[in-house]
Amino acid sequence: MGRFTMENDRLAVTIDDLGAELVSVYDKKYKREIIWQGDPTWWKRQAPILFPNVGKYYGGEYLYQGRHYVQDQHGFARDYELERMEESGNSVTHRFVSNEETRKGYPFDFELLITHRLTGAEVEIQWQIKNTGDHEMYFTIGGHPGFNVPVLPGTAYSDYALKFADDQNELKYIHIDMATGTGLPDKVYTMPLTEHKYPLSKALFDLDALVFDGGQIQKAGIEMPDGTDYVTVLCDDFPNFGIWAAPGAPFVCLEPWCGRCDNFGYEGELKDKPGINHLKEEEVFKKVYTIAIGG
Repeated sequence: MGRFTMENDRLAVTIDDLGAELVSVYDKKYKREIIWQGDPTWWKRQAPILFPNVGKYYGGEYLYQGRHYVQDQHGFARDYELERMEESGNSVTHRFVSNEETRKGYPFDFELLITHRLTGAEVEIQWQIKNTGDHEMYFTIGGHPGFNVPVLPGTAYSDYALKFADDQNELKYIHIDMATGTGLPDKVYTMPLTEHKYPLSKALFDLDALVFDGGQIQKAGIEMPDGTDYVTVLCDDFPNFGIWAAPGAPFVCLEPWCGRCDNFGYEGELKDKPGINHLKEEEVFKKVYTIAIGG
């Protein structure tokens, strides 16, 4: 198991072969680490890929063709060492293919390619999934990057703010049932924005993640105390988005998703799950999001 680092004049970016996880984005200009460094006191991970499922299934299992399959929260891709296929001075691609072990809980054949590409002050993350099996495949997939907050000496968590697209004045979100880890869509909350921003507070995550459905978020970032941009996630055409931090932890996760956890009480077939992605035989799914470093 190893790590791959690429860098330019602005950033040094490191990806671990374990799960093709982004483990460091070091900003040379300001001499600071952007990515949460995985302190297990709060959360041991840093920016895992969530595949073949984002979040949890209700009861920890799903129904496929009349049979129940057990699957852990956020799937298994993050826990496998991935093959490094291609690497250059500014990009690296990892490959993960289905195997006997993955088929026990996920009876589909696939090839997953994860590419990280460095350009200027941006890191682009691309996912490509191919259905290599002989029947239709169902999945959700998401990013889960965590960012250090606060990042400036002498500042507090509450000195920072979430920042969204310029045309947004409010957002709608739901919470997750903390006992089952599944969505509660019947109660929708409003996040009013002031100049497209919302102040950060640790109390914001007392009820776990904020889940935004309906493709509301195509851009979400964190603003510095002085109003400048710290980091921004750009994610065109992503139907779901999560914002999360562990209670009391000095980080914020900005999570672009294609699909999400089950709704509370969902016990239907996987193919009928709201927001599930479908791939026919030999069909390919591609999605890209970008982490842009400000300043």
